[in-house]
Amino acid sequence: MGEDRVDARQISDRLEIAELLARYARGVDTKDWALWRTVFTEDAHIDYRSAGGIEGDRETVGKWLAAALTAFPMTQHYITNVEIDVDGDTARVRAMFYNPMRFRGADDLNFYGGYYHHQLVRTSHGWRSRDLREETTWSVIPPLRPGPKDQAA
Repeated sequence: MGEDRVDARQISDRLEIAELLARYARGVDTKDWALWRTVFTEDAHIDYRSAGGIEGDRETVGKWLAAALTAFPMTQHYITNVEIDVDGDTARVRAMFYNPMRFRGADDLNFYGGYYHHQLVRTSHGWRSRDLREETTWSVIPPLRPGPKDQAA
């Protein structure tokens, strides 16, 4: 049973990694791209292709994401079922996401779900993601109906 015990450093690592995932969601949902960038190392690789996006370095993907999300005035990320495997100064994370979003001018919500796969590294600034692959596994996208504010009076 002693081998299964979690020590204080493991608890601290897990809490810091959970905070990193929350910061990711807050950065995207508030469209705070400076905050979003703090989740990643400067040389991070980010892959949003499963959601119809792009892959590339932090700056390229960050600029694309900022432009792409202007079409969605409302997004809300729920990140759950977080699995963390820490090995020294590196960690792997697999976490589920549920993401309702509303297109600008639409009355109905779109819903997306899947997994985030992070490769993390401990830095002098704390844990950072050096690789993120989004795995969108399902979506519900209703037909576009104009919202009340977009209909002619």
